[in-house]
Amino acid sequence: MRVDPTYVTNLVSALNDATGLEQRLSAQLASGARISAISDDPAAAGRNVLILNQIQRDDAFTQTSSLVTGQLQVADSALGSVVAQLTLAISLATSANNGTKNASDVKAIANQLSGIMGEVESLANSNYQGQYIFAGGQTKTQPFSTSTATSPAVTTYAGDGNINYLDTPNGQKIQLNVPGDQIFLGASSVFVVLNRMIAEFLAGAAGTSQAIQDTESLTEALNYISQQRVLIDNSITQLSAAGEAVTNEKTQLLAAQTDLMQADLPTIATQLSLAKTQQTALESVIVQLGSGSLFDKLQ
Repeated sequence: MRVDPTYVTNLVSALNDATGLEQRLSAQLASGARISAISDDPAAAGRNVLILNQIQRDDAFTQTSSLVTGQLQVADSALGSVVAQLTLAISLATSANNGTKNASDVKAIANQLSGIMGEVESLANSNYQGQYIFAGGQTKTQPFSTSTATSPAVTTYAGDGNINYLDTPNGQKIQLNVPGDQIFLGASSVFVVLNRMIAEFLAGAAGTSQAIQDTESLTEALNYISQQRVLIDNSITQLSAAGEAVTNEKTQLLAAQTDLMQADLPTIATQLSLAKTQQTALESVIVQLGSGSLFDKLQ
């Protein structure tokens, strides 16, 4: 009878394979993870890297979205207060222009308007976490300042017109700010009109055609600011929707990762039992071969 000279070598190789499989299955059973090295399943490991990268992008967006949502909410609140202040200013100016106020009353209204002017300027200089939210791209620079060296006083803008955007994971662009010059120095500049009205009323020029025109201009400015506030409200809504979409996507990605990487414990346990049985059988054969000659075992 001819005997394969590599018989024992093949048995030892099979035993090594069975031992390696038993060790790998034991590790999977202990950790609950199907893949502990790329070699276990290169395709699944590659897919897992892609999933992890997308989860990281989603996490980064969530963190950034939380920060800019806070900033937008502060901007929205500030503009809401500006609207309230301007509504009061229009009421005061209308009262001064109706011809029923004496000079003292008109001067008192001018002083009230001066206080409103200061409050609006303070709101226009609102900041969030150390950054001026109405300065465009110049977030470290106070955007508005007023000089009373002349009459009317002059309010200047030190920011710029830059608009920032946030890209969502699905490619959508969301506007994150409205520059202060766009809000407060538009067609009817809030500060120009307020400064002029204060000067007029201090000089007793209530009820004039210019004073009446300025009151109308202030109403236009109020309406314009309300429109700019809508832009900010829309951005808040878009961020909320994008955040919800990202949260849902991350949930789906984590589920896909679990399906990809998590071991099927009942199946692994069955495979491990079979591997141990095979290992024991191979060890038994090799031991028997080692106790006598190969030809003895073949008789």
